[in-house]
Amino acid sequence: MIFKKENKGLLIASFLTIILYFFFAFKLERTQFINLLVIYVSLFIAFYFIIKHGNKNIKILTGLAILFRLIFLFAIPNLSQDFYRFIWDGRMLFEGFNPYLFLPENFINHQQSPINQAIELYAGMGELNGSHYTNYPPLNQLNFLIASLFAGKSILGSVIVLRIQIILADIGIIYFGKKILEKLNLPIHYIFLYALNPFIIIELTGNLHFEPVMLFFLIWSIYVLLNDKFILAGILFACSISVKLIPLLFLPLFFQWFTKKEKSVTHGIIYLTAFYGVVIGTTILFFLPFYSSELIDNYLNSVGLWFRNFEFNASFYYIFREIGYLFRGYNEIAVIGKIIPILTILFLGFITLFRKNAHPKELITALLFGLSFYYFTTTTMHPWYLATLILLSVFTKYRFPIVWSLVIILSYQAYANLPWKENLWFVSLEYAIVYGFLIWELFFKNHHTKPYSDVHDSRLTS
Repeated sequence: MIFKKENKGLLIASFLTIILYFFFAFKLERTQFINLLVIYVSLFIAFYFIIKHGNKNIKILTGLAILFRLIFLFAIPNLSQDFYRFIWDGRMLFEGFNPYLFLPENFINHQQSPINQAIELYAGMGELNGSHYTNYPPLNQLNFLIASLFAGKSILGSVIVLRIQIILADIGIIYFGKKILEKLNLPIHYIFLYALNPFIIIELTGNLHFEPVMLFFLIWSIYVLLNDKFILAGILFACSISVKLIPLLFLPLFFQWFTKKEKSVTHGIIYLTAFYGVVIGTTILFFLPFYSSELIDNYLNSVGLWFRNFEFNASFYYIFREIGYLFRGYNEIAVIGKIIPILTILFLGFITLFRKNAHPKELITALLFGLSFYYFTTTTMHPWYLATLILLSVFTKYRFPIVWSLVIILSYQAYANLPWKENLWFVSLEYAIVYGFLIWELFFKNHHTKPYSDVHDSRLTS
């Protein structure tokens, strides 16, 4: 038998998880916050026991990671409506339209149906989404196009195709994640802190957010970079950017990796410049098929909305906002939204120049904290953004993103209200737990205790 007697705990936890995921996928509505909270916490308890009892059998953990995702295969996402826009963009592209140049609402207002099921898709994505230009980069558009090629007349069919792509990307993450862990002399079952995490399965596979495709290229890029193949690493890094823009924040942090690994700073800068050139050049090539005079303005305006207009599950920003109310009497998002990118750039510059980032764990830890700073200060922290931190943390001694993946469910309390409205007490509780755990890890935890130790760092020379 696959499950031996001593693995009874693993069997029970796995069976319970299957039942909970099935109920989550097909029975739950996001307005049912109490049900959502109970199921989610129960899944994390089962997750703990699966990791505890199955960490010596990688094949079982891999099989469970795939099985749990397949439960969602035929389910319509119940916590997010973004997938309707994904399908819209893919079908627009299939019909020969440039998705960066057309607003869904314009077609609907003029009673035009440029694609199959236009009315249903617009109703699903909502007026807010339909009134803005798409901000999904070119390789993401390719994912959406594939769904249109195989299921151009069925929303459920498109969902299935999109979900298969995400599952395949996660399998790739497991593969390259294990290879990186082996290279870092870390236990390879750490990758299942990502692959079996209920947050990852629900938010990404369940709700069809394409972070796994972005992370697949990112983790593949890091792996080949650790093997000194910086040209291929640059191409793969550009692929990651061309799915989601967030890896752009990581580019400065590779400075020491190149300059301190080479025999001279000059050689390092030459290789670094070449790496940047490959990344930027490849990214531009992906955008070229969509280029038009309006593309840049439309795209930048759409991306800029996240800094100027949207607020959700924010941390320090909500504190700054309240200070603005006290002294100015109104919301200061227009001002604060411009300051946040500057603060992020300054922080990235600081850890680029003054923190040691020349060894693999140091580099990945720098990526983790660079992105964490941005998420701690952003005006909008949607739950699925957290996926990148969870994956990066697997290769470090820090586990605060795992804790965050549990308590971030509190942000969904906002959807228990119609119309949705955040309860800042829940947001405060979420971040109090996250920051409390982070402070403990930074200043009080015994860093020489496994599994968080860096005892192997001295042996890492590549």
